[in-house]
Formats: sequence, structure tokens, C-alpha cells
Amino acid sequence: ARGRIPLAELRWARRRLPEQRLGRRVGGAAEVLSPGDLVLVERLAAAGGGGAPAGPDPIPAFGLRQIPDVDGALVALDPHTGRVLALSGGFSFAASKFDRATQAWRQPGSAFKPVVYLAALDRGFGPSSLILDAPFVVDQGHRLGKWKPANYGGTFHGPSTMRLGIERSRNLMTVRLARRIGMETVAAYAERLGVAARMPPLLSMALGAGETTLLRLTAAYAMLVNGGKRVVPAFIDRVQDRQGKTVYRHDRRACRGCAGEAWHGQDEPVPPDDRPQAVDPRSAYQIVSMLEGAVRRGTGRPVGAVGKPLAGKTGTTDRSFDCWFVGFSPDLAAGVYVGFDAPRTLGHAETGASAAAPIFRDFMAEALAGAPAIPFRIPPGIRLVRVDARSGRPAPGGGAGTILEAFKPGGEPVARAPRQGGGPNRVAPARPRDLN
Repeated sequence: ARGRIPLAELRWARRRLPEQRLGRRVGGAAEVLSPGDLVLVERLAAAGGGGAPAGPDPIPAFGLRQIPDVDGALVALDPHTGRVLALSGGFSFAASKFDRATQAWRQPGSAFKPVVYLAALDRGFGPSSLILDAPFVVDQGHRLGKWKPANYGGTFHGPSTMRLGIERSRNLMTVRLARRIGMETVAAYAERLGVAARMPPLLSMALGAGETTLLRLTAAYAMLVNGGKRVVPAFIDRVQDRQGKTVYRHDRRACRGCAGEAWHGQDEPVPPDDRPQAVDPRSAYQIVSMLEGAVRRGTGRPVGAVGKPLAGKTGTTDRSFDCWFVGFSPDLAAGVYVGFDAPRTLGHAETGASAAAPIFRDFMAEALAGAPAIPFRIPPGIRLVRVDARSGRPAPGGGAGTILEAFKPGGEPVARAPRQGGGPNRVAPARPRDLN
């Protein structure tokens, strides 16, 4: 077939420089292609539909394409049952049988932070508790040097609320919080949520330096949005033999009345909910609320274009080796991972927000198309208080910059910060030396 490639379909093919940096912008076809090149192209759908040329030009248009070096995975599951609804383990099964959703153990980076914050919420902290965002140095021992974690961009913001810490993904606040509650506690929560077993109690693990799989991390996020109930990812619902007898069933709940052969006006059977309670549902909702803020105001803003209640967290490892976005709607949890099979940088300034969040956004836009905009469910025992989004102080008058914050009873913020060592969930003093 004879066709043309518009310049707009060539601009992405910029020259690749060392460290995955890109060369100057493409100004013409000769900068990308030469006569005789054998390339991959995709026919573009014309304005008239069906791929037919539109307007007086009879020559069809094509887009320049290539088989990517980078790979990744996506998984979606029902947060209430654990049933895996969709899974893509890579670009091409014909090219590689390796399943990057279940077999690739990679560092989650900041996508692990909700585990740290969840543990802190169960230890008396609240969304408005202040944590110092300032330089943090740990002496690692003789000849091992000093460990100096830093925020992305190298900035510091002083005392900030826990909500801001997770919305803006601040590393220094997370490390201080993990040190305060103890890394043994964080490791226990990581095991409880199925993210990792026997995680070393090292402070770097609080920033996602450990390894996990996309399926494990997505299942952990599912336990947050379903009210803290434990779920086990399942690929098979039921297996029958050739006589129709069930020999395996993932859902092992007993359901009286489910085997009825006819309806005589009786009520519908209600299977019991025997899922173990993995975490406090109130703490789980507080994390959901903060992750919803990450989509509205923080690092997950690209996902907000879907226009429906969504929450989630970006993840980016050192030198942008791995990029993640894991999140959920009230009834669908999904995770995206992007990275090279042989770990190397994805490129200068590549992050979970730029590499993984757009994939999550496009998937959710399709998956939730036509579905109603259901708000996240609030469990009993949560009080919503209007506060200033940045300071966490009460803002009864409302106005710009205020949000409805979720607190446990007795943990609502007070107009004036309590003394050092105040009650659980209270707004921490402006001088948080306990977290310094």
C-alpha cells in the first residue's frame, strides 16, 4: 500500500542519548528515516471512520511504530473477592513468557508508603499530625558512611501534616514516621497485607527498597478500599469434573438457600462474610481518603482526568529504574508497573506520575465507562471534620483550601496544638522534636 506518515507521527522518534535522555525535537522526516528503511507502521483511523482517507487526499496516513525495549504489567481485581479480572504480564507473550505481574520482584518505591502511614494511624497518629520535613542523616557504622535520604527535587518544607506527606510523597517525612513507630511494626504490617514476608527492619524499606510483585501490592491496596478485609487474589473461580461435580471452589463460604431449585417468594440468600479483618477499617478509610487527595492534589493528578472517585499512589525507585501506580475505585483495584527486564533507568525525570499513572488513567477510563460515580464508603466510627488542607487546623467556616478530613472519635484536631505527648491523633506541636 502507498501512504504517508504525518510529521506528528514521527516526533516521538527523537534520538536517544546516554542515560535514556532524548535528543532535540524532530523537525523533519529526514532526521528519523532514510530511503530504503524497513519500519513498522500502523494505519491511522481517518476522520470519516473505517480507515478511509478523509478529504481530497486519497493517500492513507500511517503512524511510525516500534517494538518497545521497556516492558511492564497491569493487573485489575475485585477488591471484595480478590478475583483477578484482568492481567497483562508484558508487551508480548510470544516474545517473552515471563509474567511481570506475578513473577517480577521489583522495588515499589513510594508505592509502599501507604503501609507505613497505615501502621502509624493504628499507633495514634492522625491525618493532621505534623511531621518534620527536614534533612535526615543516619550513621551506618564503621566505614559504611552516612545514609542521607532526600525528597524528590531536594527540597524541604518543615513541619507538614501526614496528609501532605503522602499526597506529595515526601521521603523524609516517611523515614521519620517509620523510625518513630519502629520498622518492626512496619514490617509486620507489610506481612499482614501480603506485600512482603520477613522484610528486614531497615529504614530504607520504608521508602520501598524491598521487593514485591505487582499482584501482591495491588491486593494490599484492595484490602484498604474494601474496609480492611483480607482477600487472596484468585484466577480460578470453580473447577468441575466431567459429570458437573464441583471439585474446586475458590469461595468456600457456606450459603444456606443458595441451592434452591425454585422461588416461592422467599428472601434472597445472603452468604456470610467470613473474610478475616486484616486492619482497622477506620485506619484503612483514612488511608483511602489521603490517597484520594494524592489524585486530586498530589503526585497522582494525571489520574484525575477520569472524572470519577479514584485514589492511588505513585512509586518511583532510585534513578527511575521502576515506575508504579497502584490505586482503586470503590469496587475495582488496579496496579501498573513499568520498567526494563534488566534493570536500568527509564530516563531522566521519569516517574510513576509520567510513566505509569497515564496507563492507569486510560485503563480506568475504559473500565469505568458508563459506571456511576460511586463515592468511597465510610465505615462506622469515622468523623468528618472540615480542616485546612495544608495545616490540618479546624476550618469551620469553610472556604478555599479546606477539605473534609477523616478522624477517629477523640482524634479530631483542636484549635490550638496540644502539648508534647498529647492524645492520639491530635495535631502535633509546631516544634515536632519527637520526630526530628
